[in-house]
Amino acid sequence: MRSPCVEAGLIPPLIQLLNSTDQEVLLQTGRALGNIYSLQAQLINMGVIPTLVKLLGIHSHNTALTEMCLIAFGNLAELESSKEQFASTNIAEELVRLFQKQTEHEKKEMIFEVLAPLAENDAIKLQLVEAGLVECLLEVVAQTVDGEREEDVAQLKTASDLMVLLLLGDESMQKLFEGGKGSVFQRVLSWIPSHNHQLQLAGALAIANFARNVTGLAMLTDTGIVQKLLELLDRHVEEGNVTVQHAALSALRNLAIPVVNKSKMLTAGVANVVLKFLQSEMPPVQFKLLGTLRMLIDTQAEAADQLGTNGKLVERLVEWCEAKDHAGVMGESNRLLSALIRHSKSKEVIRTVIQGGGVKHLVTMATSEHMIMQNEALVALGLIAALDLGKTEKDFVGSSLVSVLHKLLSDERSAPEIKYNSMILICAVMGSEPLHKEVQSLAFIDVVSKLRAHENKTVSHQASLTEQRLTAQS
Repeated sequence: MRSPCVEAGLIPPLIQLLNSTDQEVLLQTGRALGNIYSLQAQLINMGVIPTLVKLLGIHSHNTALTEMCLIAFGNLAELESSKEQFASTNIAEELVRLFQKQTEHEKKEMIFEVLAPLAENDAIKLQLVEAGLVECLLEVVAQTVDGEREEDVAQLKTASDLMVLLLLGDESMQKLFEGGKGSVFQRVLSWIPSHNHQLQLAGALAIANFARNVTGLAMLTDTGIVQKLLELLDRHVEEGNVTVQHAALSALRNLAIPVVNKSKMLTAGVANVVLKFLQSEMPPVQFKLLGTLRMLIDTQAEAADQLGTNGKLVERLVEWCEAKDHAGVMGESNRLLSALIRHSKSKEVIRTVIQGGGVKHLVTMATSEHMIMQNEALVALGLIAALDLGKTEKDFVGSSLVSVLHKLLSDERSAPEIKYNSMILICAVMGSEPLHKEVQSLAFIDVVSKLRAHENKTVSHQASLTEQRLTAQS
């Protein structure tokens, strides 16, 4: 029946009826439109959203009409095309005002169901924050945190999840952060030591979101947040809640991005606590653990040296470098292995990686489709060749390093830095007899001499030097 109704031109007169002052007419019209909400896109184009928002404001005391509007909003908000129209109305103020008046769980849930899809839009996020939604959510959390009824648990989850969603918008987050002095930020911080898993999770996710914003990052580490996250992780080492582990590690990883935070976090013992999760079999936890350690050791030679000589860590990394079912874990393991060498520049770390069987993974990493990973692998391999060629010669031969370098130099798509670092590595392995023989057998001089005409001056200069070295040792 719906299609014939539309074809008969029934929608425009129905929308027109929404301007009526008769509440019964409005209710029946809304219900009639409710039956054709499968045609949401058409209703949006005809401007039904501003009309319904206005109705909600005028008739918020009429329960039946209010529910009709909420059901309509719930349906319409699912469509991405509706968000712009919603953002141009005062929907945020109306919903917050309505929420503040509710005492029944079901009514609050109905409003939550409209708020969640709307809060995915950045403009609406900010409007909701300005309309005072955050204060309402904090109140719900305070009222339900110790509740044992099913509806309390449900409301706590919905309110804290929505809070995290509001923090995903850059502007709304800045407003709530207030340079780390904001009362909202302080309240969220107090969720982390909570006994409630849902609040711990929401608190850690909220901090991870605050920590995405670089302007506040350096300040964040001075709020005692790192200590709170470490204590939270310590509580979840044995039989821990995986979602909480993942969220807390995400927060630490984001906090470890600015250089000024790294040494503070290392001094606070972050690396030691993170290492307690090495035995985790959960890929999301493994992924965040690896990312956190990689961020922490960036430019931190001493920490890279300490972690790089930790046999258990290197052994686990080598194992994860083969986790073909989990590309993210595999990629991060390779990147951390390379980072340990690049940032420590230590012979001891290189020995640990060689003994752990990590060299072949770095050679494979040099063939990655991601240029940044290729480059990180080549720099690490260059350091291995420069500092301990004798010990790694066998691994280089076994993993066909020379052949990989030949392909990288021959491939026109290889970026200039890949070509440059490949030539540096070729020169470094010439000191090994078996590798030298492989270089000669693959006619590297032909490939390298062509690169002397490369448009990138660094590449062309290195090509001249490499050619001289190859000619002198042929």
